[in-house]
Amino acid sequence: MKKLATVLVALIVLVSCGEKSKKTVEKDVPQKEVDFKIEFGKVSPKSVFSGGDSISIWGGSVVKGEDGLYHMLYARWPKKIGWEWVNYSEVAHATSKSPFGPFKHVDIALDERGEKFWDGSATHNPTVHKMNGKYYLYYMGNFGDKKIVSVPGKAKINWMHRNNQRIGVAVADSPNGPWKRFDKPVLDITYNNDDAPDALMTSNPSVCQMTDGRVLMVYKAVGKKFPLPQGGPVVHMVAIADSPTGPFVKQEKLAFEIKGERFPAEDPYIWHQDGKYRAIVKRIKHVGKKRVFSLVQYDSKDGLDWKPSKYHEISDRIVTWENGREQQFTHLERPQVVVENGEAIALMCAADTLVNKVRNSFNIQIPLKVTKE
Repeated sequence: MKKLATVLVALIVLVSCGEKSKKTVEKDVPQKEVDFKIEFGKVSPKSVFSGGDSISIWGGSVVKGEDGLYHMLYARWPKKIGWEWVNYSEVAHATSKSPFGPFKHVDIALDERGEKFWDGSATHNPTVHKMNGKYYLYYMGNFGDKKIVSVPGKAKINWMHRNNQRIGVAVADSPNGPWKRFDKPVLDITYNNDDAPDALMTSNPSVCQMTDGRVLMVYKAVGKKFPLPQGGPVVHMVAIADSPTGPFVKQEKLAFEIKGERFPAEDPYIWHQDGKYRAIVKRIKHVGKKRVFSLVQYDSKDGLDWKPSKYHEISDRIVTWENGREQQFTHLERPQVVVENGEAIALMCAADTLVNKVRNSFNIQIPLKVTKE
């Protein structure tokens, strides 16, 4: 019996070592890098989430919950006050049985909590992710005097609120909340250095978990090189953390930079798939005195060095509906990708139309066709 037990132990050790070796080899094998050609599929009429005549909706990030529902975290504010997102936006919560809708409003995720908080006046541009068994809601927050400076059809911006923008994160065990907010931003400006690219404000975070478990953030930053209150240039910076709640370490290299342009891009969404970090980005081309918007694609091997993808152009704000009708929107931005079973399947975008010069904004859910080569 002793001999038999010894043989059994030896076999167990051999088998377990073999499994460990196999796992190690699999982990060490790099994923094959492929190029993506991203196209839009036809959009269903039910894939539009609107606040009707009373609510302006902007953006929308979707995550699937343990309840099997798709949870959208989105920004909204009263339509009657005009384009006052920077001082009156709040992050709200909607659900659907499908990533393509229809979505139904449920509740407010991040509401106004008072100007004594860094994010007490407004919360905006959410992006939600599940990492390590918890849900992390990244967003822009600010505080200020709440002064309304525009009317419907004539958009202006409250610069106090704009320049108080910082990046925050809230944490929950479920996308239904409750969301735990923090007393400090997860990523603040660079203080005591007016030459820093983010010396004035930080906003619009995009986040994904890296292949080594760390957390990658690409964010919008504004410096103080140009006259205040607008400042500038507007750039994108990269930061990395060991934990979803930071601290994030800022990197030197800028993302999506185009030499000679002071505001070339905005609203990136980043994720990792098929051996590369991917990004869908709002491109801002300056043609004379006009700004022309489109959606383009970048990729990166390490999350730091971003290059235009082989198939760079994605869409000139054009959507095709199920009945075959094409529509070019005034704006099609805040792209947020839904990845399911390792594949990008849907794109959530903020869209709007102009009715009597007044912006009617909503979220649209677009099927993605991804060709790999």
